[in-house]
Amino acid sequence: MKLSTPIYQLKRQAKQLSREKNIPLNQALNTIAKQEGIKSWSLLAAMYAKRGLAAEILANLKPKDLVLLGARPGHGKTLMGFELIIESIKTGNHAKFYSLEYTKKEVIERFTALGVDINENNEILTFDTSNEISADYIIKKLKTATSGTIVVIDYLQLLDQNREKPILNTQISTLKTFAETTGLIIIMLSQIDRSYDPTTKLLPNIADVRLPNPLDLKLFNKTIFLNNEKVNLQAVT
Repeated sequence: MKLSTPIYQLKRQAKQLSREKNIPLNQALNTIAKQEGIKSWSLLAAMYAKRGLAAEILANLKPKDLVLLGARPGHGKTLMGFELIIESIKTGNHAKFYSLEYTKKEVIERFTALGVDINENNEILTFDTSNEISADYIIKKLKTATSGTIVVIDYLQLLDQNREKPILNTQISTLKTFAETTGLIIIMLSQIDRSYDPTTKLLPNIADVRLPNPLDLKLFNKTIFLNNEKVNLQAVT
């Protein structure tokens, strides 16, 4: 998300608009948000806060980490993946995005909506939407990647959907070894099982990961779970 001006200035604009038009402040805030291309101020504020959260999470990720990032649909796992990439390239660090879910056009649109021009950043940010994506494919593509490079893979449950690819546990084990030997930070997006009930548990955890095929989740050394704008990063024990 790229705002036309810092958020505190947008708040000032809303207050001024409220006075000039004699309308409630919340209505003025929503008007300003719509001018920024976002349907409401609450959504704008939540997206802005998540950018700060992404930077905080990134600061707690280290070379050799294999991270699982999970949430139910619509709760921001893919957005968080994009945000982590953006925070990384802001520092000049390299980042890679591999997706079995999005098309090339959709990836470009998502980055553009978040204020990132792929063409301007193509020396440090690359993406791949090939149907051939697997652990071996990714490793082949990343042979020359430098330590600390952020790699986001979208997503876990699709990696072995093609039966010609190795089983999921083998692929994740291979990626873990690759991360440890190269110093990359590999982040795997993941679905959460439909049985997860947010009314009884604030955030999902590793027990809620949807596993159509067997996988030792302890291969991951860190997890990030999201739900209703709540986020938890922790080590796997």
